[in-house]
Amino acid sequence: MKQIYVLLISSLFFSSAFASDLAGKWKTVDDKTGFSRADVMITKNADGTYSGKIITIRPLPDKPLEPRCVNCKGSLKNVPLVGLQILTGFKANPKTPNEFTNGTVLDPLSGNVYNGKAKITPRGNRLTMRGYIGVSLLGRSATWIRID
Repeated sequence: MKQIYVLLISSLFFSSAFASDLAGKWKTVDDKTGFSRADVMITKNADGTYSGKIITIRPLPDKPLEPRCVNCKGSLKNVPLVGLQILTGFKANPKTPNEFTNGTVLDPLSGNVYNGKAKITPRGNRLTMRGYIGVSLLGRSATWIRID
């Protein structure tokens, strides 16, 4: 019986620690179509910030897959989407658990870069990514699903 309690307590500890960590593999879901467009690997950097790169891309139904960032500007123009860094500078918010702020988000479809913030659900399986210009009220949110 004692082993069951130890297993239960350790699983609760690890699931709550996992819930507050942004690092991992996430399936993006397009907020306009509802289809998954890509998988993103988010990693924690040595300075405590988080960044993310596209690791897999998917076409929309009845639309050809565009493997390059055709709408990106400058040095990112026509760069392959797989391997493209789309998240940078996200930091854990010390005042709000499971929230990450002060990041930037590249939208590969439009080529625009936005201010970003993210919030993980208490269970750690969903991420709401918000990109905005100026104030958070003027932006879009998309829900991502943890896949690892």
